[in-house]
Amino acid sequence: MGKEFYSKGLQFECTQCGHCCRHEPGYVFLSEKDVINLLSYLSISQDEFIKKYCRIVDVGFFRRVSLIEKPNNDCIFWQNGLGCSVYEARPLQCRSYPFWSAIVDSKESWQEESQSCPGMNHGKLYKEEEIQDWLKGRELDPPFDIDS
Repeated sequence: MGKEFYSKGLQFECTQCGHCCRHEPGYVFLSEKDVINLLSYLSISQDEFIKKYCRIVDVGFFRRVSLIEKPNNDCIFWQNGLGCSVYEARPLQCRSYPFWSAIVDSKESWQEESQSCPGMNHGKLYKEEEIQDWLKGRELDPPFDIDS
């Protein structure tokens, strides 16, 4: 990789505003590890979990499991006044925000995302190595594809 714009690090401190969990439709694609952690945390079977909290999304040649949303587009696990009801077991996609490749690919992408996230450019300074660890973690634990 070339010299990253974040070579001197990036600041981020979650304010628990819920912007990344609410208001807009999107996908929270789950890895196998995410599902195992959530099953254990919720003490339910995989079938029950998939039926109650997930949807199957066609992504080109693949079908992936994503969390569903409430009618107002909030994550199924978001609770007003409390935040994430599965915070301790939240998926890697959630834990790694805002260190997603599409957000850290350029200074412009970072600045654009920071317009809607009050925690970006404030708080803890994440070193380049930490950011790359988050990116690598998503590569090592990717969303899993299910059989058709």
